[in-house]
Amino acid sequence: MTDFSKLVPAHVQKLASYKPGKPRRQAELESGMRCIKMASNENPFGPSPLAIEAIKAAAAEVNFYPDNSVTELTARLAEIQRIEPTQVLVTAGSSALLDIMAWTLLGPGLNAITSKLSFIVYPIVTRATGAQFIEAPTVDDGYDLDRILAAVDVNTRLIYLANPNNPTGTILDANAIDRFLDRLPSHVITVLDEAYCDYASYFAAERGFAYSHALDYVRQERRVVVLRTFSKAHGLAGLRVGYGMGPAELMGYFARMKTAFMVSSLGEAGALAALADSDHIQRAVQTNAAEAKLLTQAISDMGIRVTPTWTNFLFCRVGEDAAGLCRVLQDDGIIVRHMSGSWGAPDAFRVTVGTPEQNQQFLGALKRAVSRIPA
Repeated sequence: MTDFSKLVPAHVQKLASYKPGKPRRQAELESGMRCIKMASNENPFGPSPLAIEAIKAAAAEVNFYPDNSVTELTARLAEIQRIEPTQVLVTAGSSALLDIMAWTLLGPGLNAITSKLSFIVYPIVTRATGAQFIEAPTVDDGYDLDRILAAVDVNTRLIYLANPNNPTGTILDANAIDRFLDRLPSHVITVLDEAYCDYASYFAAERGFAYSHALDYVRQERRVVVLRTFSKAHGLAGLRVGYGMGPAELMGYFARMKTAFMVSSLGEAGALAALADSDHIQRAVQTNAAEAKLLTQAISDMGIRVTPTWTNFLFCRVGEDAAGLCRVLQDDGIIVRHMSGSWGAPDAFRVTVGTPEQNQQFLGALKRAVSRIPA
């Protein structure tokens, strides 16, 4: 018998795999009842009708390979953002681009830095390359940029900043990021992960807040790669389409690392159509903002601490092991995400802002669950 552990590098053997939110069908089998999934920050209103029609039309040609360069979508994104197509790279979700960047820029002896309580894909893609993953302490459940800067050394190649942050929903203002970038040495690339930018932009306009200068960095060809996705506000999580924007030369190196035919023809068609329906996005983010406010107040009234959100989810601390509370919620038909394990917050859970009807069902289940958990 072959001992495969002798063939696999030690850092790969230690690697933790990504564990997504529990699928609805699995939860229903476990609980024996119909469930609402509020665990993975998906858009509860689904994709634009225009996107659905485009996907149906594209399905007639799935016997052909997709456009490997995703030419039409790349050109449209560049036009919308007023940058060059060479500054855009479309991949199978923004997580795929995180993987590509890590394999391009990291390796044994090098490191990448982020904050604690940040996106759990960052340590996975970093450690997969044999590089060191460094987490700086948080401040108010968000990034402490000074502590991240203090951790930078000659071996640092990447800094991951999720803005807004997943899972806490916190935000960094644009001016703070400006100052941060000005202080970084030239051998460090900043990944500015703006997966939730549509929600954050709406909240920022509503609250008079300076959210993002990300596209200015791209146009100036600074050492920044901005990530965006069609999985959130556009409602296309199942199609896996995301993209990055950055310096043309750097994006060219990333393109060499992309696997062939990574983005499906259905994904490109759906994303193109989704871009054309701004009204659908506006309705989604507007309803999300109103419902997030109602949920925050109602959850807080139950004695649970809710971090103020800039996204389509809430980060809630219950002061105990949240996994037990999440199991009780699932038994009542609601799937949320506890933040134990790799997330690093066993006393917390994250809940997606759903439709008004879903939110009321969640609040009813949460009230019953809290009453069942010993004080």
